[in-house]
Order: sequence, then C-alpha cells, then structure tokens
Amino acid sequence: MTEPRPIIYLDHNATTPVDPRVLAAMLPYFSEVYGNAASIDHEAGHVANQAVERAREQCARAIGARPEEIVFTSGATESDNIALFGVAERYAAKGDHIITCVTEHKAVLDCCQRLEQLGKRVTYLPVDQYGLVDLEAVRKAITPRTVLISIMFANNEIGTIAPVKEIAAIAHEHSVLFHTDAAQAVGHVPVEVEAMQIDLLSFSAHKLYGPKGIGGLYVRRRGPRVKVAPVIYGGGHERGMRSGTLNVPGIVGMGMALELATKEMAAEARRYRAWTSQIYERLQAELGTQNVALNGHPSQRLPHNLNVSLAGIESKSLVVQLKGIAISTGSACTSATVEPSHVILALGYGEQRAHSAIRLGVGRGNTHVEIDTACATIVAGVRRIQKLSATQPAIG
Repeated sequence: MTEPRPIIYLDHNATTPVDPRVLAAMLPYFSEVYGNAASIDHEAGHVANQAVERAREQCARAIGARPEEIVFTSGATESDNIALFGVAERYAAKGDHIITCVTEHKAVLDCCQRLEQLGKRVTYLPVDQYGLVDLEAVRKAITPRTVLISIMFANNEIGTIAPVKEIAAIAHEHSVLFHTDAAQAVGHVPVEVEAMQIDLLSFSAHKLYGPKGIGGLYVRRRGPRVKVAPVIYGGGHERGMRSGTLNVPGIVGMGMALELATKEMAAEARRYRAWTSQIYERLQAELGTQNVALNGHPSQRLPHNLNVSLAGIESKSLVVQLKGIAISTGSACTSATVEPSHVILALGYGEQRAHSAIRLGVGRGNTHVEIDTACATIVAGVRRIQKLSATQPAIG
C-alpha cells in the first residue's frame, strides 16, 4: 500500500481525524470486550452495556442533558431524519406544518422535501447577508398547525451561529417543538440544551475528533416530554426510537471525544480564532481587500471556520491545484456537484461569489507553521489563476 503524502489538512468542518486518546479508548471494544450491549444476561454483554452507559453520561454532560435523553444513531444525518420524520408522524394529529431555513444542511432540507411529498407543509425561511433568520419572521411563520421548527445551530459552510435560544423561546410560546442540527457546534462552542430550551438536537462524533459512523440525538424527556416515532424498526433499542445493535466501539469513542472537546474547548477556540483571523487578514493584505470577501457573520461564528470568496477564480480550480493542502468549496455532502453553494446564494449574492467561495476549517492537529504555509500557497494559487484570466471581476 502506498503511503499517503503528508498534507496540511484544513477541512475540519468536513471531518476530523480520530484523536489518539479516543482511539485508545475504543480499541479494547473491537476484540477484547466484544459483547452485545443488549445481551446483559451474561458478563460479556453486561460489560459492553456499562461502557455504553458511561459514554451516554459523557455525551449528556457535554450538552447539559440527562443520560436517558441521549439516543445513539449512525450520525447527525440519521438523527435529523429521526427528528423530522419522527415528530411529523408522532404529532400528525396536532398539525402538519414544519418551519426550517433555506441554508440548512441537506440532511434537513431533503427530509423536508420528502415530507412535502408525503403531504406535509414546510416553510423555508430566508436569511440575511450573514446567514441569520429574522426572529419576527419565525414568529409570523407559526400557524396553529405547526409542530416543529428546525434551525441549525451553526452553519456547516459559513460558520454562522444562529440565535437558537431565542428561536426556541418563540417556538415554546406557541407550544411548538424546536430541533437543531448541532453537528458543527457540539464540542466547539458551548451548547446547553436546558438553558437554550432545545427539544431535539442532532450531533455527530466525526466532527469533533471521534470516529465516523456514530452520532446521537438528544430528545427532551420533561418540560415538555418529546415523543418521536421511529424510522428504523427492529429490536426496540434506544427506548424504541432507534433499533439496531449498538456500535459499542463507536459509542465509547464518541463519549471520550465529547469529554475531551468539552475540557479543551476554550483553549482551542482561542487558538482557532487567532488562526482564522490570521488567514483572512493575510489574504486581504496580499490579494487586496476588494478581492477577498468574508461569507457569514463577522463575529457570531464558529471559531475554526473561515469561508471567503476570492475574486477572479473558480474555487474548484483553486482547490484542485493546491497540492498538499486540503480545503473545500463548501459542504462535504454536496462537493460532488457543480452547482453553486445554496448557502452563499441564500445570502443574497450572485453565482460568481458562490463559485469563488472556499471554506477553511482549522483544527487540533494544525500548527502555526502550517497556517503560514497554507496562506502562502493559497495566495500563490490565486495569483496563478488570475494571470490566466484577462479580467478579474469584482465579487458580487
């Protein structure tokens, strides 16, 4: 097998490497402690079950929840599906209307489109130039038939953090449930489900230095008690909301990843903010402030995310030619398409700005030297592309 070439990895919004401490916690559960966590009548299953429940407690502590409110899934996409389809079915007698936002992750938008095909009604709220919904628009969109509002905690492309506490309060004023896809936020910024009045929350391990293929859904048990219909049927695992043999190594890894992220969050956030500011300022200094435009909110954003549009380039061309550096043009879930980012377009900008947008996500394994090298390489790449173009159109 050919050894991969070393790269400067700046795509931590897409996924993160597994932290060595997380891997060490997981390894015994692949071959030494291999019991089925549901087979608690014998020692092997009991030990596995204990590991699962310890991880459930770790996950709950990280978001201010109770352990019994954590449902293990295969990732945030499945959690979103359970939240939307589960609430829509369980509360069908109350109503058939859901409110969401045009800049949501496809895991939410595609669910909403399918629900519309099944006869439900969905309102897609617009956003302002920073990617924020208007709180009064949220309030006005609620009808007597509204059962759920789903607005993501932090946008996966531009990093804008939504006013989830205020949106949840509006939802509860009208006895409507509030769900948030917090895959990008959990482990990176403070998340407190009780203080923020969140009813359902989706998260995923691989965004916070845990393994892929494991995630969770917080489902409130009191004030109000939230009920969701299952989308997967089987043995009635996870309080009947998500059947299937539990991924014990993955669950153990996610618990450890969340515990570490919570402890190190403040220090990491300071380092990441310094790096993203450094990258942005250097790009502006070397390419011209008029040629580098920030996408997303200037301050109300994830510390490790930077999304900018660069005049005179197609971002796909830049990403391909940056040998040894990993950045992206937007969501990892839609990177196979050539369509401009639906998020950037929703901010009110034209296709040129969307097609010239790049996303950089700094992370735990990066160094100051790497950040310097990446800046120089990106600037050189942009200049090469611009030389091939007769004109450099302004960012729209």
